Parts: sequence; C-alpha cells; structure tokens
Amino acid sequence: MLGPALALIHTGRAPTRSALTSALDVTRATAGAISAELEALGLITVDSRPAGSGRGRPSHRLAVDPAGPVVITAQLHADGLSVALAGLGGHLEEPVHHPLPAATDPVRLLRAVAEAGAALARATPRRCLGAALALPNPVTEPDGAALVALHFSWPSGTPVADLFAEEIRKADLGPRARTPLPTAVANDANLAALAEHRHGAGRDARHLLLVTSGHRGVGGALVIDGRLHTGSAGLALEVGHLTVDPQGRRCPCGTCGCLNAETDPEALFAAAGRTPDPARPLLGQARELARSAAHDPVARAAVDHVVDRLGLGLAGLVNILNPDRIVLSGLHRDLLAAAPERLAAVVAARCLWGRSGRVPIVAAEVVHAGLAGAAELAWEPYLCDPQSVTAR
Repeated sequence: MLGPALALIHTGRAPTRSALTSALDVTRATAGAISAELEALGLITVDSRPAGSGRGRPSHRLAVDPAGPVVITAQLHADGLSVALAGLGGHLEEPVHHPLPAATDPVRLLRAVAEAGAALARATPRRCLGAALALPNPVTEPDGAALVALHFSWPSGTPVADLFAEEIRKADLGPRARTPLPTAVANDANLAALAEHRHGAGRDARHLLLVTSGHRGVGGALVIDGRLHTGSAGLALEVGHLTVDPQGRRCPCGTCGCLNAETDPEALFAAAGRTPDPARPLLGQARELARSAAHDPVARAAVDHVVDRLGLGLAGLVNILNPDRIVLSGLHRDLLAAAPERLAAVVAARCLWGRSGRVPIVAAEVVHAGLAGAAELAWEPYLCDPQSVTAR
C-alpha cells in the first residue's frame, strides 16, 4: 500500500488523510499507519492541525516533504542542455541551462550533462536518489539506445543509457547521494506527456495525446489509462515524421513535408521570411514571433500557415488514435494561443468525427515539461517501492 499511497500524494490526488482513506479503500487507522510510515521515511509531511471541509470529521493534511530527497533531472536540446533538481510532487527547482560543449560526441556530451547535474547534487543539503535524462530523439526499450540522433550526428544505436550511467558513476555527486545512483533515459516528448498527465493539463484524461515542438523538430506521446504507450521497442508515436505537405520543407530524416519540418520554430521563421538571431535560443524567438501575430500581419500569415499544417497532422492522429484530449506543448502551445479557432476548425474539418464531437485541444501547463517528466522517470522506482529510499 505504500507505493500507491505515495503516488496519490505525489500527484495531488490525496491532499488529506481522509482522501487517502477513500482512494485506497482502507480504514482510517490503516491510512494513518501508511501516512505515518511515509512520513518516517522522510517523503511526506502530516499536518497535525486537521483541515475541516465544513462536513464530517476534519482530516490531517498530507503533502510531500519540502526538505525531502531529490533527483537530478536533465534534458538535451538541439542547442543546449538543462539540469535541475526535483523533489516529489512535481516540484522542480530552478533549472540551470548550459550551452552544448564544443564536442558533441556521446561520451563528452553525456559527461557534460553528468557534471552539471553533479554540481547541483553537491550544492544541495537534500539527499539525491537518482538521475534521469530526456533526449530529443527516439530511445529504444529496454536497452536505452538512441536511434537517429540527428541533432548530434551520433551513430544509430548509441547506448545512451549505459554511457549516461557510467558518466554519473564517475561524477563527484557529494556525500549525500545514493551510491551507486540509479539512472534512466527516455524520449523527451514521452516524458513531457507523463508530466502533463500527472501534474498538468492532462490530468484525468484516459487517452492523452501530447504534441510538442521544442528547439527543433516535433515530438508526440500517448498516455493510456495513466501509462505511456511506447510500442514494442519504445519507438511509438514518432509523430514528427507524419507527412503533412509532400511538397514542403525538407526534414532532417531525408523526406519532405514532415510535421517535424513544417511546424517547428525554423518552419515558423521560414514562413515569415525572417532569420532568427543565432546568438539567442531559437525556441524563445519563435514564441515571440508567434505572439506578435496579434499586431504583425507578416507574423499572422506565418502563424496561419504553420497552424494549418499542424491541424492536418493533429487530425490524422485523432483519426488513428481517438484521444479524449490533446495537449500542445512548446511552440505549439503558442500557436494554439495565437490561432485557437483556426486550429480547431482545421482539425474538425479533417477529423472523421470532429464535427460531432470535437476533441479538446488544450495548452500544456507544466513548465519545463521535459525536465519534469525526466524527474518522474527518476522517481519511478521509489513510487513503486518507497522503502527503497533507505538503501545506500
């Protein structure tokens, strides 16, 4: 019962002992014993001042312990890397962003990630229990190999999970980190979907489709009844290579008109006939361009052009997957804000059942969702077995 109880508190679905009692279908005494054990493990706090709802017996508040353990969460982007520490409850400390090292071969790039995360682990007074990395490319399961790492020109099948684990093992994590530190890697879109389902706009969706565009390219993920659908080898939902314009822009994969090449930040700048500043992060500039559509006719036309292609891709996915909610993240979140009615109309016009029952298309809510999702991955062993936090 400890694992399910911690998961309920972690996701905010059991803010009180009464809610925990109901969710687990146990007695008040059992819920009290469970919450006391989680508190003794240093994972949650139990407020001794009961919260009254106006009806029935007041109940003790439950919350993740703000001084409890943390995990290292990291994300590779096409033009940089980010690291942060994350506690339970989806609480992410302020991320630290670094430029890519001069050499982006797998070992040196993963070493840079491990060293950046280790610096955070040494600086915190909280115990570090794990590390996870979000990658902007497909990652096979269960071996954790990177396929088609186009941004970094890595060899296909690079054993990222093993290399990352080795670099974390060699890094100076300080005296408070668990030894050896458990590690994991996964695709960034999958992890963003997991974060949105547990802590953001995807809460309570049974079939959640997430589509996102980060610094370059487009990713997608599907969460079904709370679990990521990753296919037979972890490679499902590579939505970026769905063709939406056969005569369109060339994709790094070698074909033309992929969602990847038609709806990412570079595509928006191309549609506007403008060149981004190479000294500034591309995603931030693309978001500014999308927001300027409210008063700039050129930006307006560019947004409409990209939104039409995004709508075609979403409609195709809806016809195949039949989700009950679509969450748009990254640049796509800004495109939704700039043209919500146009995007919904394109999807509805191309969706087999869109006119009779439109699928809700909503903006992502989790800030730094890739990092937040990597934190979920790092916390997963402890959500399954909370008592394992005591292991050295």
